[in-house]
Amino acid sequence: MTNYVLLYTGGDNPTTDDEMKAVMDAWGMWYGKMGESIVDGGNPFGVVKSVTADGVSEGAMTTPSVTGYTIISADSLDAAVDSCKDHPHLKYGGQISVYETFQM
Repeated sequence: MTNYVLLYTGGDNPTTDDEMKAVMDAWGMWYGKMGESIVDGGNPFGVVKSVTADGVSEGAMTTPSVTGYTIISADSLDAAVDSCKDHPHLKYGGQISVYETFQM
């Protein structure tokens, strides 16, 4: 099994308590479906600064900016991608990039 980092970008934020509950319930169901393949449940990201050789700037260097992550374990990149096809982040206008990690 290999670890994969799911990087979340974009997406709409809930505006009401009912919408927040629906989003949290959907994430809870996805995590439940994934079970032990969740290596690190991750967290959302907040304020960001970017660092380059030229200095530091406010904000992200990518558009849309990365909004959070989760680390999962899967048999292959295709299997990791397949596990994301019903991810709740996609239902709220977000995108997911799936990165394979490797041991160094």
